[in-house]
Amino acid sequence: MAVKVAAAFIFMLFFLSTACQAKLSSAFYHKSCPNAESAIRTAIRTAIARERRMAASLIRLHFHDCFVQVGGPSWAVKLGRRDSTTASPALAITELPAFSDDLGRLISRFQQKGLTARDMVALSGSHTLGQAQCFTFRDRIYNASNIDAGFASTRKRRCPRTGGQANLAPLDLVTPNSFDNNYFKNLMRKKGLLQSDQVLFNGGSTDSIVSEYSRNPAKFSSDFASAMIKMGDIRPLTGSAGQIRRICSAVN
Repeated sequence: MAVKVAAAFIFMLFFLSTACQAKLSSAFYHKSCPNAESAIRTAIRTAIARERRMAASLIRLHFHDCFVQVGGPSWAVKLGRRDSTTASPALAITELPAFSDDLGRLISRFQQKGLTARDMVALSGSHTLGQAQCFTFRDRIYNASNIDAGFASTRKRRCPRTGGQANLAPLDLVTPNSFDNNYFKNLMRKKGLLQSDQVLFNGGSTDSIVSEYSRNPAKFSSDFASAMIKMGDIRPLTGSAGQIRRICSAVN
């Protein structure tokens, strides 16, 4: 569903992309198609109203491709970013953060993209939405010591030791359909679903940031928006480089 919605947006933007600006800009389509942003915003809201998981899917899409804005805090999205004409699954595996990463590895992965540890913690707060498959948290609920016993027991009901690989559990057990700061409160109670979640509050250098966001939702929202803008500026293809695909999953 997420791919279909994203494909529709990109297909539409292909016909709107008449500007020749050489950099990303929140005003990229203001002259060529003044209604583009409102049309996209309406389509996104409609998709999320039909399927709540769409919000998490689109945030994940932005994380992977640095393109779409949904839900939570608002900010001026920079437009004009183009798709590559090639793809590398192997590169994605080596560069994208993994659910099993420890804190040092996570910080390193984000630093390589010009993002700070604070950016990383703020962006991890997107796990206030969405769900994860059993295979991504099985080892944690059965073997980790830094996990609330009741929380682990509840998760085991849908994630047996064998089988049920694709069974889902909410990343935020308290308010899984709301963009808020409960994700950070969960971490402080040892209720992070993924290992890559709980390592953010486990006696390490990011504990103070998690604690701050748990107390101050406005600060979390502000930092999240800033980090999303920074992420959107990671090595963009603009101008004649790359392309805006007619179909999201295929090169034109």
